[in-house]
Amino acid sequence: MKYGKVYFLGIGGIGMSAEARYFLHEGRRVAGYDRTPSELTAELRREGAEVTYDESTDAIPADFRSSDDTLVVYTPAIPEDHPQLRFFRDGGFEVVKRSRLLGAISEGKYVMAVAGTHGKTTTTTMAAWFNRVAGGGGSAFLGGISKNFGSNLVLGPGPRLVVEADEFDRSFLQLHPDAAVVTAADADHLDIYGTHEAVKEAFAQFVAQIKPGGALIVKRGVELDLRNPEISVYRYGYDGPCDFYADRIRVLDDGRYRFDLVFPDRRLEECTLGIPGRVNVENCVAAAALLWVAGFDERKLREAIASFSGVRRRFDFYVNEPGRVYMDDYAHHPNELRAAIGSLREMFPGRRLTVVFQPHLYTRTRDFCEEFASALSLADRVLLLPIYPAREEPIEGVRSEMLLPLLTVPARVVSKDGLLDAIRDENPELLVTFGAGDIDRFCGRIAETLSVPGRPAAKAD
Repeated sequence: MKYGKVYFLGIGGIGMSAEARYFLHEGRRVAGYDRTPSELTAELRREGAEVTYDESTDAIPADFRSSDDTLVVYTPAIPEDHPQLRFFRDGGFEVVKRSRLLGAISEGKYVMAVAGTHGKTTTTTMAAWFNRVAGGGGSAFLGGISKNFGSNLVLGPGPRLVVEADEFDRSFLQLHPDAAVVTAADADHLDIYGTHEAVKEAFAQFVAQIKPGGALIVKRGVELDLRNPEISVYRYGYDGPCDFYADRIRVLDDGRYRFDLVFPDRRLEECTLGIPGRVNVENCVAAAALLWVAGFDERKLREAIASFSGVRRRFDFYVNEPGRVYMDDYAHHPNELRAAIGSLREMFPGRRLTVVFQPHLYTRTRDFCEEFASALSLADRVLLLPIYPAREEPIEGVRSEMLLPLLTVPARVVSKDGLLDAIRDENPELLVTFGAGDIDRFCGRIAETLSVPGRPAAKAD
């Protein structure tokens, strides 16, 4: 790359921060803007990036104001009228989307991509860890913070590159993978796509871009228009029959799962997944299938599965004590909620489950109102936070309260300021917080609230 400096608009985003870290590692100077400080922006500053939270053009560092030596990268979450974005465009800078830059970085690599409307972050992170332990190394760009790596960027030897292929804004169409997983192609991001058919068309285009001789691993039941006759197509699932699945599945006392991994040509017996959750067994099958396509060491893969420690905000346990469990998860689509709640029910049978849910986006809440209510009604009690708007302006009549008459279990809407008091009142036995907004900023305080010395553990009704 000819540029010595890279400026990121939205540098605190999970995908943007990974690319910023990559260029810091490459010896480039890095700076950027984000709306609010976060743990990620603080880490980037410690690693050498200059970060501003002021959107004015005056806040752009002097060394990054020349188009001759500065590349500008932006995320679609940045509005078109953002002052800094306008400054760079009007000044003749090369301005590219994050997804295009990731596509350029991946050129010349053996790309292992994970796409899907849910499940992709955990599956991608598993594949990266499995590669490190059982596949000889490689690098990865992740959509979450891996607990094994302590980062969303993995740098390692060898040509393998694991990439989370994001369907938002059709970003994944910048990639041409050698092997790809598709976990789901549900209706989502309808503010971008308009219809479910348009979502499925984008996934069909992604699959068509898999390189000749490559492989597609798609979840059983996901129907895609397969227009790429030069690739091998495999199906995976939680259990059989299909090309890749788990067999002889048992739930252990600590909520983890033990199973045999079945491949088309072999069986890897007695695998114990390092994190709990039925949904994670299925994610493990998909990640292991990617390793099977690329090649792996059997003994080391079993070790990798056992030592996988998860992703922050994906089945992330803060409290796990007798009589009291609290978990946080990024789920923000009805199908994700349904799968996560089903896993919790299987892990903790008979426990009274309280869900705190922060809806993400006005359009998603409006479009899936009935589906959200149906999924949340699988809990015993529900606390709803106001909608997290992200990139959207309010829509008249669309509020968290619209879910209340559709829920079939006791529920109420609480403010952020009132959340901790509401949780104290509930005295939950099994609590989970869901959402893709800023609900994670409450996790530490919720855990403290539930773990107060002398506070009695909840009892089942």
